[in-house]
Amino acid sequence: MKKILFLLIIILAFSLRFFRLGENPPSLYWDEASLGYNAYTIATSLHDEHGEFLPLARFIAFGDYKPPGYIYAAVPAILIFGLNEFSVRFPSMLAGLFMVIVTYYLTKELFANRKIALLASFLLGVSVWSVQFSRAAFEANLAAFYNLAGIYLFIVARRIKWLILPSLIFFILSFYTFNANRIIAPLMLLGLSIIYYKNLWANKKWLLFSVFISFMLLLPSISYLQSRESKLRFQEVSIFNNLEPIEVSNGRIAVDGNTWWNKIIHNRRLLFAGDFLKHYFDNFSGRFLFSHGDVNPRLHVQNMGELYVLELPFLMLGFYMLIRKKEKALAILILWMIVAPIPAATARETPHALRIASILPTYQIIIAYGLYSLVSILRKRFNTGIFSLFFVLCSLFSASIFYYLHNYYIHYPRDWSGEWQYGYKQMVNSVLEREKRYDQIYVTNSLGRPYIYFAFYKQFLLSEFLSVRQADRDWYGFWDVKSMGKIKYNFDGLPYASGRILVVT
Repeated sequence: MKKILFLLIIILAFSLRFFRLGENPPSLYWDEASLGYNAYTIATSLHDEHGEFLPLARFIAFGDYKPPGYIYAAVPAILIFGLNEFSVRFPSMLAGLFMVIVTYYLTKELFANRKIALLASFLLGVSVWSVQFSRAAFEANLAAFYNLAGIYLFIVARRIKWLILPSLIFFILSFYTFNANRIIAPLMLLGLSIIYYKNLWANKKWLLFSVFISFMLLLPSISYLQSRESKLRFQEVSIFNNLEPIEVSNGRIAVDGNTWWNKIIHNRRLLFAGDFLKHYFDNFSGRFLFSHGDVNPRLHVQNMGELYVLELPFLMLGFYMLIRKKEKALAILILWMIVAPIPAATARETPHALRIASILPTYQIIIAYGLYSLVSILRKRFNTGIFSLFFVLCSLFSASIFYYLHNYYIHYPRDWSGEWQYGYKQMVNSVLEREKRYDQIYVTNSLGRPYIYFAFYKQFLLSEFLSVRQADRDWYGFWDVKSMGKIKYNFDGLPYASGRILVVT
């Protein structure tokens, strides 16, 4: 029976992630198009859009230096299905599905209880957070799967010693897939090593071999991580570039007479630390988790939390019962939840569901434990009424899930289509149909990076793309593609243009 239930959970999770995958969200946003086109040029020429041969440390892309993991993961799908919305999102969909499966096995490993494992995998399968990220080409979602797989294999390596090697490889894959995991992966490994130091010490041969292989795999990233380019994204979003704490610190020190003890009391580092802690705990706010979710409509469906409101009491009960029963799994879950938001806390925008995606499925595991504990307690104390409670809970969960799915499939693609740059595909196809009738074509860049949509939907081969592309690179490293052949991506030359002209505004 449990095997059948697990299979049904997998089918449900697959359906929620696969159904109309290429149609909803309603369009590719520019990062998805960039990931897809770079995967396409790798698949067809072994070079990225800038002509670099099989980049290992990063892809230049827009000049935002994307980690390579997702792009290489998308290559097989593009080779099989062609370059389209479905193939670009396919790796993220698979990652979300595999997370549901691995969550089952991880939870069973932690608690030796298949019922809790089934509950946890089901809750992740219908999770608002997980479904949202599994249906778009989010690098963070793929990295979250690698992180989960790494943790699971690390724990199982207590019994099957050689699994320490694939565990470290999965952590390295997460490192190469999403920027936040370049911090999360080493911190998780450090924490797990402290928790399981006795097992690691008894597994010295496999550990040393795995560390050596890991070091070799990390070599391509070392020079890049020391470069100015690797720091660009961090500097762009970091709270530590904010001058306000420095100005406040200097002002307070001056008012207090510039004494040495006031320099300690009003030290700017203390203000930065306070700012960091505020941003860190933003990611655990009730508003974020249960009522509003991420304010960015691309990252969340809006009008509800990242978790269902109904899950709140079971989350609280789960924590309480884990502490009361002194479950060994609690140390791992707490470590996981502490580490995952650290990179996000250094950024200005918090809470941020994408940057802490690797916290999944800790919430679902704890909620499942709380729900199972409640049912177990009621069974022992009350012989009657348990089925009524079960019916009520199932009804409430079904209503919550239905509300989310109705919102996601009916209202979300219409209300928030602009957040996904809807209209670019239609515009590109319309322009390409008329291209031969005009001598020059001018396309507005006010909606952001139109060139990548022309490259994606026209499916430019790399040699053709590089031969017609005219681009400049600014001091920060960002590329501005000004034109591709007769198509110009700004209106600078429009007043001086002659011939038959098409203007897209």
